[in-house]
Amino acid sequence: MLTDSDLQAIWLTVRLAGLVTLILLLVGTPIAWWLARTPSRWKGPIGAVVALPLVLPPSVLGFYLLLAMGPSGPVGQLTQALNLGPLPFTFGGLVIASVFYSLPFMVQPLQTAFEAVGDRPLEVAATLRASPLDAFFTVAVPLAAPGFLTASILTFAHTVGEFGVVLMIGGNLPGITRVASVQIYDHVEALEYLQAHRLSAVMLVFSFVVLLALYAWRPQPKKGG
Repeated sequence: MLTDSDLQAIWLTVRLAGLVTLILLLVGTPIAWWLARTPSRWKGPIGAVVALPLVLPPSVLGFYLLLAMGPSGPVGQLTQALNLGPLPFTFGGLVIASVFYSLPFMVQPLQTAFEAVGDRPLEVAATLRASPLDAFFTVAVPLAAPGFLTASILTFAHTVGEFGVVLMIGGNLPGITRVASVQIYDHVEALEYLQAHRLSAVMLVFSFVVLLALYAWRPQPKKGG
């Protein structure tokens, strides 16, 4: 059976992943739309920055986020000036770090989905006197719905599996920053292999179910007649 601390870590992980997915839907959608539609020369550099967490070691990203959100960092000084206190080793800091770390898992599938929409549906909407905002919500978003589903599932699952970044930013505070991946690490470090196995098995089943859902809901290409 899972221990109370295991269940607490799972619940914290679900809360973190759900909140990060929601935030990235709001933040990542306009970024993906801009990357899919813009002819700007800044598309390449900004796309590279968005994708950076895919290749950057999590400890490196966590280190620089820790410096930025620490008492001497620009973000840390701002939060202290606003009487919000320091962000490292808090759930809020964990959310911000996870948003940066999971950004490409939201933006890239959405960008691909928006690019697949093409220009023609939007041009037709324009001829019907739809504003760009109306065309986005009534044409682009419905056509890109599978991309939203894929991006949301991947973002949620990636946030659940985080370790390096959450350990750097959140530490290991029970009920506050100790997510499931850190809880498994604690069990192994304490030679509690049975507990580590049980929690790992839960995460393994979860990962399989997520991938199964992703492949099951992915639209199948139409066969020619």
